[in-house]
Amino acid sequence: MYDMITSPVEYGGLALKNRIIFAPTTLGLGREELVEKLRQIAAGGCAMIILGDVPVGRRGFGPSLYTKKGFAHYQMLTETIHRENCRVCAQLHQSDSNWKAMVKYLPGVLRRKISMEQLRPLLNEAVGPYISGLSARAVRRITDSFGTAAVLAKEAGFDMVQIHGDRMCGSFSSPVFNHRSDAYGGSLQNRARFAVEAVEAVRGRLADMPIDFKLVVRQEEPAYGAAGVTEKELPIFVPLLEAAGVTSFHVTLADHSALGDTIPAADHPCFSGEGCFLKFCDQVRRLTRLPLCGVGGLSSPEFIERQLEDGRITCAAMSRQLIADPEWVNKVQAGAARQIRRCVRCNRECLGGMMHHQGVHCIYERSAAK
Repeated sequence: MYDMITSPVEYGGLALKNRIIFAPTTLGLGREELVEKLRQIAAGGCAMIILGDVPVGRRGFGPSLYTKKGFAHYQMLTETIHRENCRVCAQLHQSDSNWKAMVKYLPGVLRRKISMEQLRPLLNEAVGPYISGLSARAVRRITDSFGTAAVLAKEAGFDMVQIHGDRMCGSFSSPVFNHRSDAYGGSLQNRARFAVEAVEAVRGRLADMPIDFKLVVRQEEPAYGAAGVTEKELPIFVPLLEAAGVTSFHVTLADHSALGDTIPAADHPCFSGEGCFLKFCDQVRRLTRLPLCGVGGLSSPEFIERQLEDGRITCAAMSRQLIADPEWVNKVQAGAARQIRRCVRCNRECLGGMMHHQGVHCIYERSAAK
């Protein structure tokens, strides 16, 4: 019944057993709980897990590929996921948070007087001055580190890398934050240089590595997102990335604003519908023939099947839905779609759990524990 969902596909040079991908997610869980959560999602039948926020530098938020302990952590995760016949992709990112700003607010975060929701706008205020003040030499050192990190990711067992188009890539791309007057600022071609160099650094070291790019779009009317590129800028931005070596695009709304916008609840004023970000895929599809992965409140097998049949997207990425029911794919394949625990997009225990430093969970987990 769901022939497109369950059909194999080549996604940017990587063979996937079906069309469902676990979207990159900051889970905020302890080691054992994280491993088990990812194992369950992999065992549930999805084709690939994108492991979010893998730092490209030696320092960063999360385990480092450069340390023995950090490398072993990622190697253990890839082995765990591969044992469930699931691919795994490393989302390579460089934070645009100013460390001095982080130190300033760290005591409040540790004492839980500053929530994640409160911290984001405080850190965003420091992004513009931070990236605009980096020397060109420092910028080139950062973009080059994407290539070094990709090599380490491959050695750790990752099948693909994704360049995180938000974070520092997104802040460089946007004039909201980028106030530079050198080769990395001003025109869109210059603002795109950071992202292009990051992709080129990976391609220069790994000629055959599939490179996914998380393409973040800043909506202007009504305004949502602050980083990334506007819809009008896509015709310039997309070809530059494709020429640099990108093999697929993961398309979504730009971040650097309220998390409730990029992870919209069912009552969101603009993004309440299923497939709420797929309109950006429609625009990107007119610019490239590379595979596209769509995301945004996806949960219904019927809806996803139609988008795949129409060629609107190549693959569908889900996070909250696979957290609500890791067995989503297995149930679809077994003809038991009616038994799926549907994500209702309440954001109570997933986004809410992350904002309150409790890790990402689901209302279904809480009800089962009672």
